Amino acid sequence: MADHRRLLVIEDEEGAALALEKFFRQKGYAVDRAANGEAGLAAFRAQEPDAVLLDYRLPGMDGEQVFQAMKALRPLAPVIIMTAYGEIERAVRLLKAGAFHYITKPFELDVLAHLVAEAAGKSALTRENVRLQEKLEGRYSFANLIYRSAAMAETVNLAMRVADSEASVLVGGESGTGKEVLANVIHFASPRKEGPFVKVSLAALPATLIEAELFGHERGAFTGAEKPRAGRFEEADGGTLFLDEVGDLPLETQVKLLRAIQEREIVRLGSNKPIPVNIRLISATHRDLAAEVRRGAFREDLYFRINIIFIPMPPLRRRREDIPFLAEHFLKKFSERERKPLRAIGRRALNMLMRHDFPGNVRELENIIERAVILARGDEIGEEDLPLLSQADDPARRIAAGSAPLPEKIREFERELIRQALQRNRLVVAQAARELGISESTLRYKIESLGVKES
Repeated sequence: MADHRRLLVIEDEEGAALALEKFFRQKGYAVDRAANGEAGLAAFRAQEPDAVLLDYRLPGMDGEQVFQAMKALRPLAPVIIMTAYGEIERAVRLLKAGAFHYITKPFELDVLAHLVAEAAGKSALTRENVRLQEKLEGRYSFANLIYRSAAMAETVNLAMRVADSEASVLVGGESGTGKEVLANVIHFASPRKEGPFVKVSLAALPATLIEAELFGHERGAFTGAEKPRAGRFEEADGGTLFLDEVGDLPLETQVKLLRAIQEREIVRLGSNKPIPVNIRLISATHRDLAAEVRRGAFREDLYFRINIIFIPMPPLRRRREDIPFLAEHFLKKFSERERKPLRAIGRRALNMLMRHDFPGNVRELENIIERAVILARGDEIGEEDLPLLSQADDPARRIAAGSAPLPEKIREFERELIRQALQRNRLVVAQAARELGISESTLRYKIESLGVKES
């Protein structure tokens, strides 16, 4: 059965139209009929059918005129053209213009039934995609971002101001700060929100596969390429392409990315044919790309292309006033998922969260609350539900409780602060120095004199 999907038959021969109506009603479709183009368009507007059977030869408006009018009303509606053998060239033209398929008369009803089922299935998938798009649009909105801090307010304000533009955006920040979430929000607040949002995690791809992933490939382009495949640029056409960890892109691929951005076209691997693409680019990185440019690891021309607007995502330790609100959000999320009636985070537990530096940022906080919800036995999260944040694991408390003389405790505490800063900044000394508020040369001296292990 076809789950009462609706079919519109536009056919001027009454006998043929009645036969089609009877056949498809037996298949479980709700069928509407029209004998000319004007009546067909009226039914198309009123009923929004899942599939349309459109005869090419009609009195008044011909099939091509009717199809173009339908395409203007609902571009994704699947239309099957019914045509005589001598009109195949015209039908193929409509196929290139976006018709779902064509079938020549006389046709086998079972073949037609298969085509209609595919068309109706496409309609159902399109509706589901629209529903998911609306859900995502609601989830990824500026109104749903959780923050109270001035640092995050500044970031959100900047993102709101650039969302409507077509400018390339670079989002910078440590891992776990929410760079991908912000990219989603920018997309769904932009004029491209009806288009796709396509993410490519460059850090997760082997260098040998990045080019094929971005630009696609033709059959036989490399071992294992058994059929053609569109790349992420093509998938994002009309929408937004999000390149996560763009700083990890190999230099040889950076050249091709730069060309794709400049020329607004790509070439698949194994092909010489350029394919135009219309995308808005948002990139993200945890690296200091300006420093990467200076040391020759990132192309300067590409850096300026992707960095028209730079939006910094502050680490959670610099927006501590947001911690209670984020923690409450995650508590609600996971207690509902686990069906546990947790009402709050205890005062002492919250104090522990507020003292923590969160090297993993918001992602770490989310993981901590998820684990706490699972472990909790009462109606609120207590200190005992946060074993990873216990006092024994707090370096400052561990050092203070030790028996070493005060000068050695101070040296150990300084060592620990430097070690943590280096870890948070992926061992990039210049970035760690900026975070600590000292010069790079001073930090290098302290690393050597204090015997800090950078790994």
